[in-house]
Amino acid sequence: MVQHCSLSKFLKAKNKAESSTRAQPVGTVKNAGFSSGRTRSEPCSPSVQHRNKRWISHCSIRPIAISHPLISQARLQTREEYNRSRQPPLSHKQYMLRFQEYIRLPLAKRKFCRDCQQLLLQEEWTDHSGHHVMGDISVSHLKRPSQLLHPLENKKTNAQYLFAERSCKFLLDTITDLGFTRVACVGTPRLHEWIRHQSSENERLGVKSLLLDIDFRYSQFYGEEEFCHYNMFNHHFFGGEAAQSMCQKFLEEDDGEGVIMVTDPPFGGLVEPLAFSFHRLQEMHRGSSVTDKCKQLPIFWIFPYFFESRIVQCFPEFTMLDYQVDYDNHSLYKHGKTGRRQSPVRIFTDLPPESIALPEKEGYRFCSLCKRFVSSENKHCDVCGVCPSKDGREWKHCDMCKKCVKPSWTHCVSCNRCALPAHSCSGTKNGCFTCGEDGHKRRNCPHHCVAGQGKKTKVQVKKAFQRSAQRPVHITAERKKRRKNRTKKKPLT
Repeated sequence: MVQHCSLSKFLKAKNKAESSTRAQPVGTVKNAGFSSGRTRSEPCSPSVQHRNKRWISHCSIRPIAISHPLISQARLQTREEYNRSRQPPLSHKQYMLRFQEYIRLPLAKRKFCRDCQQLLLQEEWTDHSGHHVMGDISVSHLKRPSQLLHPLENKKTNAQYLFAERSCKFLLDTITDLGFTRVACVGTPRLHEWIRHQSSENERLGVKSLLLDIDFRYSQFYGEEEFCHYNMFNHHFFGGEAAQSMCQKFLEEDDGEGVIMVTDPPFGGLVEPLAFSFHRLQEMHRGSSVTDKCKQLPIFWIFPYFFESRIVQCFPEFTMLDYQVDYDNHSLYKHGKTGRRQSPVRIFTDLPPESIALPEKEGYRFCSLCKRFVSSENKHCDVCGVCPSKDGREWKHCDMCKKCVKPSWTHCVSCNRCALPAHSCSGTKNGCFTCGEDGHKRRNCPHHCVAGQGKKTKVQVKKAFQRSAQRPVHITAERKKRRKNRTKKKPLT
């Protein structure tokens, strides 16, 4: 999922100018959980509200027209060109017209450019003559586009990791066992194509799927009723009202019954913006009817287990399942590993955990006391009254902390808590990051600025000395020449 963080210098300078020149009347945060970190009813200044709105519009990857004396027109034009380069070259309807023309071609003339990630028509072959082009693209390839397209694995922008077949099979079997007939796949292209593939082979399955993803390359393969270009971090539909109405029609079909949302966001994204978008999708599912207010869109949120506290803070009704989700194109998140090498990715859901059966062939068992399926190593604690393990290992109970902890942790008397044996008892510093003193932060630290007359503080001198010590020694060309002459052998006479 694409997340852009540019113009940082401009935004910092603008925020500083606003805080120094503008008064601070009291407002109210419209949506909790954004950069302000406030609750829904806590007051905040208009500058914070403005930053939230600017963050929302910036994440939608639309060209931003900002006029400010602190930024040059050349940089604004560069930013607008970058935004245009990230937009799809064609509309969704144009992609579908190309696809209809593409499938009418014989097998020998169906080609795909791996460099441009594009299906090629016959008149476009000369433009891609020097590229890596695949031929003989069959119908099975077109039904599994995630195997043709390169995954966008940049952790800072996309982090597009695809489910393994094991995880797709478990999710689809669980969805059908629970009686759902429609799946809103938010950021899960591999599950979407797996549902379409299984539904085409088994007509009795009767499960429909709608893909909501920020990767516009899937517009080449799916129609407007199967794919929506969507940003889950700010609930933005790039197709406008038409795409939004198509999604709402899909959610409200059959009076809103039989639909579930499965989402797999980037693990580096903030939980609060994601929760905001998912709440908006739930509002779309409820619709405008008064009788539909009691309905709730069920969710399968796939995320690492160590984000449980943040997810539960946004969705208090969510519980975490012990099922380990694995991926094809991730070296660590694989099934079958033991100990700390196990996949940390879990499923968070608002459905009753006792209704979701985990496969016993993979070592999962049903705990009659907790009334849910757990992993084989997750032993029930009689003191806590739960199966406490989160990472798949057997945890131990600490009488001092009055809770179960990881097996590698020990109780520290100085910290009065359990931690790793090699931890630091000093704890985290609440003061300045530069000097460690209380009462101010790093940006207001008096030791962080130049102390007038071109003199630097002790902290700056120390850091400069450390940087110079790490800097490699450069040998001049004259010294190299002299060294070469000394080592050169004299000719024999």
